[in-house]
Amino acid sequence: MSDDYIPSPTEWVRKQVETIERTGDTRSVNIMDRPVVMLTMRGRKTGALRKVPLMRVEHDGVYAAVASKGGAPEHPVWYGNLLADPHLTLQDGTDSWPAVAREIDGDERAQWWERSVAAYPPYADYQEKTDRLIPVLVLEPGEG
Repeated sequence: MSDDYIPSPTEWVRKQVETIERTGDTRSVNIMDRPVVMLTMRGRKTGALRKVPLMRVEHDGVYAAVASKGGAPEHPVWYGNLLADPHLTLQDGTDSWPAVAREIDGDERAQWWERSVAAYPPYADYQEKTDRLIPVLVLEPGEG
């Protein structure tokens, strides 16, 4: 395990992370004029720190991470990272705290999917574009 940070190979992700780190505030960036949070996790292959801005989906202090990848046929890399090690740091605005990711299904997923689509309506279109069921993970406060 390493405390080294490996920037994303995806340019827009890398630039958003750089802006968040420079300002110390996730409100300094957005996706389609919608707020984001930033997740810091361990890469499952490298063990190094990885960071990704995701849509802000929050309800009563609990957050969700939607592994949509824009409706691509494959899951985003960060999803596999969280399955391998669910401990992360979640940043919303200028606050950050340890959290633990847990993939959800059934009625719990349906409820969080509705909240996710309300927070970012394109998620509904992304689900239509792919044959895979887009995973939803809740990010609950815990030891990161």
